[in-house]
Amino acid sequence: QVQLVESGGGLVQAGGSLGLSCAVSARITYRPYAMAWFRQAPGKEREFVAAIRWSGGSTYYADSVKGRFTISEDNAKNAVYLQMNSLKPEDTAVYYCAADRLARRTVISGRTQEYAYWGQGTQVTVSS
Repeated sequence: QVQLVESGGGLVQAGGSLGLSCAVSARITYRPYAMAWFRQAPGKEREFVAAIRWSGGSTYYADSVKGRFTISEDNAKNAVYLQMNSLKPEDTAVYYCAADRLARRTVISGRTQEYAYWGQGTQVTVSS
């Protein structure tokens, strides 16, 4: 079974930066088309943040984070990262790493139902 483990969350002041990491278990039996980050704030639905095509480099961002967040990958380490700059209080949420349920697509998806495997989440809190 695929395991995803996030790390790097914490508390930061508005305008600050944080980096998140997602380690992908070596037991993965297929290469997901994309890896993504989602987030969920209290009382809100889980929302898409960013995604990257695994071994392809193409990226896709939610409008709310475009220009502030950067998603990247390291194939050798089976890891995905999310660098978050210029953080705002509204970025406060639990951030989840997710693996695409498919190995092939025509475009990267931002829909939660297209991601089959999820990490346990890491809390990011941005104070004003």
